[in-house]
Amino acid sequence: MTRLRAIAPLLVAAVLTAIAVVTVKSAGCDDPGRYELVAGGYQLVGGCIAPGDIVVPEPAPVPAPLPAAGEAPEKG
Repeated sequence: MTRLRAIAPLLVAAVLTAIAVVTVKSAGCDDPGRYELVAGGYQLVGGCIAPGDIVVPEPAPVPAPLPAAGEAPEKG
């Protein structure tokens, strides 16, 4: 039983590694792409990711600052 406890994490790691390798090999991307230096930084050229594939949510609105501890809110 002690030997099984020592070997089990290694077997799980080996299985997960095999699954990761198979996943990458079967991803179906012939051109992995490359990064090129442009004026504002780096840009991905080629590859299997199109600009619309990654959705970036709009930033949340910034809340109004709270009044200082000694100030009372305006009435009106």
